[in-house]
Amino acid sequence: MIETPVFMPVGTRGAVRTQTREQLAALGPTIILGNTFHLMLRPGREHFERVGGLHGWMKWPGALLTDSGGFQVFSLSRNATVSEDGVEFRSTADGRRIMLTPESSIGMQRAIGSDIMMVFDHLIDSTSPLALAEEAMHRTHRWAARSLAAREGSPNALFAIVQGACFPALRRVSADVLTTMQGFDGYAIGGLAVGETRAEREDTTELVTELLPRDKPRYLMGVGTPLDLIEGVHRGVDMFDCVLPTAWAQQGLAFTSRGRIDLVRGVHAAAEVPLDPACPCEACATYSRSYLHHLVKCKEPLGWQLLSFHNLRFYLSLMAELRAAIRDGSFASIYPRRRDELGRSDVDNPPGKVPRAKPRAATTRGAFSLVVSPQGFTSVQHVASGEVMHSVNDPDVEARRVYVDQSRAIADALAGRRDITVWDVGLGAAHNALALIRAVEAAPPSSRVRIVSFEHDLDALRLGLDHQKPFIHLRHEGPHRLLRGEAYERGGLRWELVHGDALTGMTRAPRPDVVFWDPFSAKTDTRMWTLDAFRALFALLDRPTEVITYSASTAIRSALLAAGFYVARGVPSGPKEETTIALAHPTADDLAHHAILGADWLARRARSTAKLGADIPADARDALEQVIASHPQWGRP
Repeated sequence: MIETPVFMPVGTRGAVRTQTREQLAALGPTIILGNTFHLMLRPGREHFERVGGLHGWMKWPGALLTDSGGFQVFSLSRNATVSEDGVEFRSTADGRRIMLTPESSIGMQRAIGSDIMMVFDHLIDSTSPLALAEEAMHRTHRWAARSLAAREGSPNALFAIVQGACFPALRRVSADVLTTMQGFDGYAIGGLAVGETRAEREDTTELVTELLPRDKPRYLMGVGTPLDLIEGVHRGVDMFDCVLPTAWAQQGLAFTSRGRIDLVRGVHAAAEVPLDPACPCEACATYSRSYLHHLVKCKEPLGWQLLSFHNLRFYLSLMAELRAAIRDGSFASIYPRRRDELGRSDVDNPPGKVPRAKPRAATTRGAFSLVVSPQGFTSVQHVASGEVMHSVNDPDVEARRVYVDQSRAIADALAGRRDITVWDVGLGAAHNALALIRAVEAAPPSSRVRIVSFEHDLDALRLGLDHQKPFIHLRHEGPHRLLRGEAYERGGLRWELVHGDALTGMTRAPRPDVVFWDPFSAKTDTRMWTLDAFRALFALLDRPTEVITYSASTAIRSALLAAGFYVARGVPSGPKEETTIALAHPTADDLAHHAILGADWLARRARSTAKLGADIPADARDALEQVIASHPQWGRP
């Protein structure tokens, strides 16, 4: 029996790199992963049919999962030809041309003797265009049906693979098609960790796990760091694999209770202390960081072996800890703390800031830096977390579409029907506020619009103002006035700034008709996405108010409902299928105008593994579920 959640060490060619059979036995994994593609090239299918499979040949007594070769074909895409039959490519072992099909992939896996086989899928870059992603998804479905047929009477398990890149609509289609096919024993989430951002990966994972059967394993392929693992478990994933524990060990990187440690750094050359005082493995109990640093710098294979064992032990121990927390009901309470701990980097010797080689390349200011997206626009990144403001869509287009165009109150103000106050929570580089200001300044000057922006760190705005060539929206008088401590006023428009903690500043601000809720995500700006924050916001609203935000996560929407808001679907934003509009004290017209969540969303929520945020204590969850279930929103016709 394999208890989940579980991490599978990767034995690409029939061996977990640098680890002997005795070391694997000491680590105690219940299942490892083998690679169909590489084992097909060498030693080949005929060999496994002769020796009776991989288990006995490599003397592995545990379970074995094999991938189908789809990822390797993806990595060889420049030298491979994809057709409906399969993929033709040139062997990296001997140069011969090979056709890999769903049937030959399953045949190879049967010869290997895999306990869990994977369907042959068409993997593409996760940032591929919609048309290409849709084509590859449909081909994956056809190949899945052929893989299922090729399984014939094999008693071993077969998993399907959900594809669709970072397009939620495609992921929904893929999950629906594959779960209606009869005969799959589990489901994998494929096509991730191949180009997307961490946020996109986590959003896609959460979406797909909600769509898959809860009584069958859900496997997130090729992911990733310890932080990725706990985030995946939080979203309902059962199985993981990744080469990082051994691949990064070769580079001198170790995962420890003190954060990720890079032993290449000179700071460890004279460090006569254990790698991780909390770990009993040979690397930590016998040797010093100084000696391990020496092995890594000399590229001595012993260093790779020691660190690989240590990293694999860290991964397997983490999964054992998470399984125990799930069994005793404490996962929700330990998740925030462990997530923060697993994201750290060498707390004993924090890496210093890399000095700028040229002062003119001032692309970093305080906690922020500039990044250029693959689409060509420039955004601001929070350095410590890696989170990017508007990572996928052009920031100006997203600001106008999500925060300005879908507001009824703003439409009324632009048409001269009413005066409004707008709270802009999370000023950042001022995309949202200036999108509204430009819309107001282009409209007839008949309504009064007051904008109050809230921000505790103005370095993102200052950085944007230092680079106005890519940040064209900042070529405006308003931001300069705000940074001088003044308000910007023109006609009936007033824009002012509350500098400091937003939740505190709101208590002193004029009450709004519209709220732009645009802080960094819950992983970076946790406090702003808690139930307490939304309750504090709701308590301040004394009239019909729209709260518009980019997030459509189940946990965030649940917190808004529990705080007293009505919650509706907002317009799509790039690959995000929906955004969110929350309504305080809505009128009947408000409820009729917006796409209020109904029974279909409530049913999907019931299947979610992340219904509530990590800020909700375990002993408060049942009561909060009752609050949400009794919300008057569900009583609407």
